[in-house]
Amino acid sequence: MPQLKALIFDVDGTLSDTERDGHRIAFNRAFADAELDWRWDVETYGALLKVTGGKERIRYFIESFQPAFEVPVDVDSFIKELHQSKTSHYLALLESGAIPLRPGVERLLKEARSARLRLGIATTTTPENVTTLLCATLGAESIGWFDVIAAGDVVANKKPAPDIFQYALNAMDLSAKECMAFEDSENGLLSSLHAGLKTIVTVNGYTRNDNFDQAAIVLDQLGEPDVAFSVIDGDPWGASLVDVPLIRRLFVT
Repeated sequence: MPQLKALIFDVDGTLSDTERDGHRIAFNRAFADAELDWRWDVETYGALLKVTGGKERIRYFIESFQPAFEVPVDVDSFIKELHQSKTSHYLALLESGAIPLRPGVERLLKEARSARLRLGIATTTTPENVTTLLCATLGAESIGWFDVIAAGDVVANKKPAPDIFQYALNAMDLSAKECMAFEDSENGLLSSLHAGLKTIVTVNGYTRNDNFDQAAIVLDQLGEPDVAFSVIDGDPWGASLVDVPLIRRLFVT
């Protein structure tokens, strides 16, 4: 029987609820800086989240929502510069402490380390976004908790392709049968499943209605001792929060 050796986490929406009041705000500030009359409201941004990756999201928005926009000759450079501006605004939000971790995340990371489970990250956001979030919420030393931070453009194909999880597995020298993944979205779940990983899903406001049929369990959050999670789908085996014993039980089920 395979032995659980590591936990691999998505970031945006999983470790922290970053999308609505983090990335969306940063995109809008970058648009304003560039003197563009674009504004992504909550509903529009929810639709755009179906496209994975910030630069890819901007390109899709131009093609699908702005047919009259005069696209620059070097559209790739235009999108890259716009995304760099957005990243600067997002990092400032993180550094201000405006974006906390989701309930149960810090607790579970520390429990996993105490249980000698290895930790990894597999995300489409930029490496700097990840490390800044970790530093702002857990302290600079937390970067060293993770064997690998697989992020951004280190792979050619973003989620729902499995590439980023496969990259993380290769970097950790582990097989998918030795790890549990944590995701929050349908694209994320498809990515982890295609990489062969069992996956725990914690939904957020944007992803609650996604298809999570193949997840090990679907919850509203990881839970804390004084705040139980709500089960959306699956068997929690009597648990009220996600801890190492529950993960091990789901891993072998």
